[in-house]
Amino acid sequence: MKIYFLLLSINTLMILGSCSTKNTDPIVVEDLLRSEILKRAVIDLNEKPVTVTAFPCERNAGGIHDFYSEGDYWWPDTVNPEGPYIRRDGETNPENFVAHRHEMIRFSMLVGNLTSAYLLTQDKKYIDAALTHIRAWFIDPETKMNPSLLYAQAIKGITTGRGIGIIDTIHLIEVVQSLLQMEKHGLLSEEDMEGTKHWFSEYVTWLTTHPYGIDEREAENNHGTCWVTQVAMFAKYTGDKNILQLCADRYRNILLPGQMAIDGSFPRELQRTKPYGYSLFNLDAMAAICRILSTEEDNLWKYTTPDGKSIEKGIEFMLPFVRDKSSWQYPPDVMYWNEWPVAQPFLLFGSEGLRKKEYLQAWLPLEHFPANDEVIRNLPIRNPLIWL
Repeated sequence: MKIYFLLLSINTLMILGSCSTKNTDPIVVEDLLRSEILKRAVIDLNEKPVTVTAFPCERNAGGIHDFYSEGDYWWPDTVNPEGPYIRRDGETNPENFVAHRHEMIRFSMLVGNLTSAYLLTQDKKYIDAALTHIRAWFIDPETKMNPSLLYAQAIKGITTGRGIGIIDTIHLIEVVQSLLQMEKHGLLSEEDMEGTKHWFSEYVTWLTTHPYGIDEREAENNHGTCWVTQVAMFAKYTGDKNILQLCADRYRNILLPGQMAIDGSFPRELQRTKPYGYSLFNLDAMAAICRILSTEEDNLWKYTTPDGKSIEKGIEFMLPFVRDKSSWQYPPDVMYWNEWPVAQPFLLFGSEGLRKKEYLQAWLPLEHFPANDEVIRNLPIRNPLIWL
């Protein structure tokens, strides 16, 4: 698979080199991904909806419709095995409950790929299949998830849920981008549109008013970035202009000046035990914010703080380490060092938003269909066609 994409990318680059007027050519991207998208879509057509209600957990302090997960880096205390868990940063405990997160990721992947297949073929059967999953998660009273995250990233012996768990729903952003494409193409019934917009309107209200949501909003690292990414995406679908403005202001006045160093790096991410992966992840989330919120009147791609920080500065900092990871000047990640980078969305979005052909050239030969669970968990944007 990797060789196939590399050979295809070389041919694509030759085509791209002759296109002087476009920096992100949808036809080039479609040609690169078409075969694999359609191959997966044939399988996806037969997949049945599975939501949080299919996996009850006795440790969940909520009900069957409540999303539940447990903090990744929390482990039993060897000195006091029956006591509260203790933290081991960057080391994922495989025994913790993450079934709801896995199903949400599956949901996102199915809907994103099926919507991509529709955009390639105009065959409505792919949208019909995607909508069965969407209705199960957001509309069907027997299977839908509650629009809140009261019980995410719980820690045994410490808490039944945390604001930090809100990052788990980052995987809904491509579901919403798919819904936006369906709405644009006139593929949503009144009932489906009303039901999904009601769900996300309630969730945005919870994210912006509940103490957990406020805690996550105020986080000074990738969690604060992902709060803005999610709220912006969901508010864009519901048409909440006040929340969209709040998110744009927060990007300009809080995220960019507070998280980025003058050289374009993210110091708080570099201090983690997985500095490379977290730097990629945070940059992807910031680029997504620029992609979601930028308008002709307010182009966040072009915004620069008074001391020179910008999304372009962030991309330019990471670009050499994507092209050649061996040049990374910081400690390697304690886990999954060999699995990164993949086709990072900041390169694709940046090539479009900043009109930089070299970003697309760096993106094309990377792995577009990663299989590693940890990589997939930290790559919530996996379906380029629904964004172009």
